[in-house]
Amino acid sequence: MPAANSPLKNAVQAHWEAQPCGTRDLPPEDRRRFFAEIERERYAWEPYIPGFARFERGANQRVLEIGVGAGSDFINWVRNGAEATGVDLTESGVSLTRERLLLENLRAKVQQGDAEQLPFADNSFDIVYSWGVLHHSPDTARAVREVFRVLRPEGTALVMIYHSRSWVGFMLWLLHCLAKGRPWKGPRWAIYNHLESPGTKAYTRREAANLFEGFSRVQVRTLLSHGDQLLMRPAAKYQSMAHRLIWRLYPRWLVRRLGNRFGINLLIEAIK
Repeated sequence: MPAANSPLKNAVQAHWEAQPCGTRDLPPEDRRRFFAEIERERYAWEPYIPGFARFERGANQRVLEIGVGAGSDFINWVRNGAEATGVDLTESGVSLTRERLLLENLRAKVQQGDAEQLPFADNSFDIVYSWGVLHHSPDTARAVREVFRVLRPEGTALVMIYHSRSWVGFMLWLLHCLAKGRPWKGPRWAIYNHLESPGTKAYTRREAANLFEGFSRVQVRTLLSHGDQLLMRPAAKYQSMAHRLIWRLYPRWLVRRLGNRFGINLLIEAIK
């Protein structure tokens, strides 16, 4: 990693150091139970992840995961026989994932690293996987170029980034723009300033395809998330009266009826 990060990257790192993805509200005392519950909750809230990743395709393949978080997806690559390597911007993500490997008596390399400066040679991996991570990197385009660089020819990139024309973006715009008398600020501004770590970005389908324009084949599709449907427990910062009212009155039936078109998830499969 570079000796000095930008202030934004430091803020992103601090956010995820304090709360690795998927660990909120879970008791850490019994470590096996802790990790089992993290994994159960992840795939209960996001049951489409295994179908997108198809972990079994990693058998005997060199797989890189960028942004391992609490390690649930990474451990599934390893369980399915991948020669897996994981990188995460945070020490906490690396530590949690290494602990999981140790508990299951599995071996894989996990290290701290920056998506914008991957510490690997060109053409090193058959698959590069990253779920909900690259939009947090200050220079997402550079991170995508790094994905391309470390993939071997005909290798596959499997990436999820956020969709700007989404229900989540609309809700954040209502709360932080329209309700506060600044409707000219759009969903991108609301996502950038109020979704997860500071500086979170979101893209249209065309913009996502353009990010991956160096690849020989690119498929992009949108998918509804549990966030679009407000199915999850609200975090501590979403406990105001306005937030509670939205949670209660939210038209989940309409969101589901309109399908995946306005989902926050942009699923990208790209072949080098």
